[in-house]
Amino acid sequence: MSGNTFGKIFKLTTFGESHGEAIGGIIDGCPAGIELDFEAIKKDMQRRKPGQSAIVTQRKEEDNVQFLSGIFEGKTTGTPIGFIIPNTNQKSNDYSDIKNTYRPSHADYVYEKKYGIRDYRGGGRSSARETASRVVGGAIAKQIIPEIEITAFVSSVGDIFIDKPYQELDFSKIESNPVRCPDEATALKMENYIKEIKKQGDTVGGTIMCVIQNVPIGLGEPVFDKLHAELGKAMLSINAVKGIEFGSGFCGAKMKGSEHNDLQNTDGTTKTNLSGGIQGGISNGMDIYFRIAFKPVATLIQKQEVLSNTNEIIELQGKGRHDPCVLPRAVPIVEAMAALVLADYNALNNCK
Repeated sequence: MSGNTFGKIFKLTTFGESHGEAIGGIIDGCPAGIELDFEAIKKDMQRRKPGQSAIVTQRKEEDNVQFLSGIFEGKTTGTPIGFIIPNTNQKSNDYSDIKNTYRPSHADYVYEKKYGIRDYRGGGRSSARETASRVVGGAIAKQIIPEIEITAFVSSVGDIFIDKPYQELDFSKIESNPVRCPDEATALKMENYIKEIKKQGDTVGGTIMCVIQNVPIGLGEPVFDKLHAELGKAMLSINAVKGIEFGSGFCGAKMKGSEHNDLQNTDGTTKTNLSGGIQGGISNGMDIYFRIAFKPVATLIQKQEVLSNTNEIIELQGKGRHDPCVLPRAVPIVEAMAALVLADYNALNNCK
């Protein structure tokens, strides 16, 4: 299987399955001499871990990271950083019923057809459990580019949206509620809706907004390695992501050029930022902001018609511990993937 490595110079390779002994990763290309803040790494892992509130999966994993190499006396040595995250709360029997069936909208069917074998326990390699390793890599990437601030938050759940621009939001309130929405009134509506959906044995999707501030001018390349193209690839590699828009996004398609152009000030900044901080594939120094769409979680705790490996349609009800809405736990994953992209571009710029 290919496609387990992300990045060109600052690279993260992940390994492991949802119900194996552990998941983990190898970070290559990390500069030497960086004094790591292990509490910051732990904090991001706590934000992603299961079982943290009543509106997420109740699988209990502490997600403690064990570093195996590349760090000496708290500082990076410049050699590959190896780490593992033990899986301690697997309940593989919860998946015995799907051993011979394919869950709708999961990777089950295509995975087995492609590789001829499938770890049905929680989805194996295609499980969102893999993203814990990305959060470790992203937490270290953030410490390579400390001047850049990366903030993600839940901007909608179902048809409940924040109705304010991000500039009017207080980001310090993101962690004050289990939904990770900085608008308190909207967050309460979202939380109640997710609880209602959970009672129905159903799931719901939504959007996450990411805002990246203090980005220097010049990250990105003008042809195939455009900054927004790499950020798009990073976000679309996250489980359940179905779309991404930068700046004005699809709304910009309705506008005239005279309305959409970001006119410049004498200092090079722009009066508006409908470009979303990226022009010609290169950062322009303004805030980079984008919105990511997440589909509803595919596993439902209600009966559905499913295909069996004998090509029969049978009725099956999902079991196990699943998120009714993936968004709250996906916030640190979005930040991590953004950090990996920016740390890699920072390394590329330093090599020129």
